[in-house]
Amino acid sequence: HRRCVAPDNPAAAMSKLWGGRFTGKTDPIMERFNNSLDVDRVMWSADIAGSVAYATSLEAAGVLSAAEAGQIREGLGKVREEWASGAFVVKEGDEDIHTANERRLTELIGAVGGKVHTGRSRNDQVVTDLRLHLRSVCAELATELAGLVTLAAKRATAEVDLLMPGYTHLQSAQPVRWSHWMLAHAQAWRRDHGRLVQAAERMNECPLGSGALAGNPFGVERESLASALGFARPTANSMDAVSDRDFVVELSGWATLLMAHLSRFAEDIIVFSTQEFGFVKCGDSYSTGSSLMPQKKNPDAAELLRGKANRVLGHHTALLAMIKGLPLTYNKDLQEDKQALFDSLDTVQAALKITSGVLATLQPAAARMRGALNSFMLATDLSEYLVRKGVPFRETHHVAGRAVQLAEERSCALTELSVADLQSLHPLFGDDVLAVWDFDASVERRDSIGGVSKRRVLEQADALAAWADAAA
Repeated sequence: HRRCVAPDNPAAAMSKLWGGRFTGKTDPIMERFNNSLDVDRVMWSADIAGSVAYATSLEAAGVLSAAEAGQIREGLGKVREEWASGAFVVKEGDEDIHTANERRLTELIGAVGGKVHTGRSRNDQVVTDLRLHLRSVCAELATELAGLVTLAAKRATAEVDLLMPGYTHLQSAQPVRWSHWMLAHAQAWRRDHGRLVQAAERMNECPLGSGALAGNPFGVERESLASALGFARPTANSMDAVSDRDFVVELSGWATLLMAHLSRFAEDIIVFSTQEFGFVKCGDSYSTGSSLMPQKKNPDAAELLRGKANRVLGHHTALLAMIKGLPLTYNKDLQEDKQALFDSLDTVQAALKITSGVLATLQPAAARMRGALNSFMLATDLSEYLVRKGVPFRETHHVAGRAVQLAEERSCALTELSVADLQSLHPLFGDDVLAVWDFDASVERRDSIGGVSKRRVLEQADALAAWADAAA
């Protein structure tokens, strides 16, 4: 059995995890510049879990006696209790969560606490902690996303009869269902959920046991270590393991795309809630007023969703710029990954809650939305009328365009053209063409899968609700 000899002066040895070969004192400014505890302290639970599992692996490898491993596990349990209760006291020299936890462990159980780092580097320790921590964060975010999709599906079912203009180029295009608009955003959120789950699966490999870069020399069984920590497998290459931040960039990219989707939703709300549109009213809980103009009700929640998307995008750009020029393997630049990613994920978590609140309290103005439908939105239906008479679509499109031009020249609605007017444009127009001028009939004709007919929208809402229920 291999055994480690603990230092005679554990307090001095613990002042720095890396201090043995240095004699000069660190510049106080450098101390602050180097300190990351304010950022990485959120990983206290993951760091303790990793150390508990690693101590058990050292015991299995014969590096620690059963008594020593038991002491370490018991001591780490007390450290965990202190963090959980808020009693943990940070001291000078605690430059990161790993140093703080090991320092406190040694205070509690003595010199044997220094053995927990045998064969382990902060390089493999920090990336293990990060993966463990992010695994739980991903699970929370996935639950939030599924809940948002559920909310959209329920509202879509309840409000399926409301019609509104659909837009391309922010110009009114065709009549659609209000529910279909909600579900369009929900489909993007469903895809975001899928990408998050896939990213979490790819991240679920255990770097612990890789050492600083070249592996572990003490016979640590990495498969068992990975299993004990809930990982699917150990990482395959020790150099890659300690320097890989693909999972950080991937989660940051995921957060960026999700925030882009939430921003698009927010932009719709901002536009639809203007006096000029008046399609929706935002709940008072997610609006603010003006310090000068008493009549104002501003969609601040939606505007902040749109604004914070820029912040997350900025973090993603910073992470990509950080990793692109790093030589293998670990470099201290990577300490900056957590501040960027943690802020992005905190922003996303808050944004999902705000989006759910905005959507839950949104009040659609049914009459205003229907009143915004205009006759020219049925021009495509007019062309399709002739298609059903056997006329090639390219020709019917031209005929419908001439009908639009005629109505514009007369400054009248398209629906005010007479059958005779339409027959002057094409002889196959009959009296039954008047049935085309019906917004409800128009949406019901769009009955393909994914279309805006009532049954297809309800079908879509049911499918999303079932998916969200299974994903929750």
